[in-house]
Amino acid sequence: MTAKTVLIVDDEASIREMIAVALEMADYRVLEADNAQDAHAMVVDHQPDLLLLDWMMPGTSGIELARRLKREETTAELPIIMLTAKGEEDNKIQGLEAGADDYITKPFSPRELVARLKAVLRRATPRGVEDPIEINGLLLDPVGHRVSAYGKALDMGPTEYRLLQFFMTHQERAYTRSQLLDQVWGGNVYVEERTVDVHIRRLRKALGDGHQNLIQTVRGTGYRFSARA
Repeated sequence: MTAKTVLIVDDEASIREMIAVALEMADYRVLEADNAQDAHAMVVDHQPDLLLLDWMMPGTSGIELARRLKREETTAELPIIMLTAKGEEDNKIQGLEAGADDYITKPFSPRELVARLKAVLRRATPRGVEDPIEINGLLLDPVGHRVSAYGKALDMGPTEYRLLQFFMTHQERAYTRSQLLDQVWGGNVYVEERTVDVHIRRLRKALGDGHQNLIQTVRGTGYRFSARA
């Protein structure tokens, strides 16, 4: 099995070194950058499997780089974990809305970082049915990892894709935020329930006017995928 490649982007050399040692001991291949410009070039040239991205850096910030990568078609599905000294909820939500798949607050233990990284990589390649699923012109192709509406490709991030895949294979049932976290994020991942709302909103936006109403809010419970009005 080929080792997964992780790009560490942090302007502090000591933090990059600490993370690199931990990841190499866990059999990951490591790339390093100390600024957003170099990081973007390395993402394009080396196509890493995951980005560990520091929030606060001189020049272009980590959050700006995350937004740029999520806007570009070739890098939109790159999993990103934000490294931040900011623990406030609004900053966490801002990071998630910029496209980050997870965040970890400094100081953190190398062991926790590796566990979170494994979980994000595992979620980025979900197991699932291989047959395409079609509902009202919305087509999900698990093998090609593509979603289209009436034949037109839809652009969405890896977390939104996994949410949609779960919903389309579990229709007409209401799920709580906690259940969705367990099913889509994994039971051993520490993510706040409000994270679900952020990704639901992004998924609805990706689906557009024609299909966003398939994801219904169930008051007092959570969400349901249904073709019924």
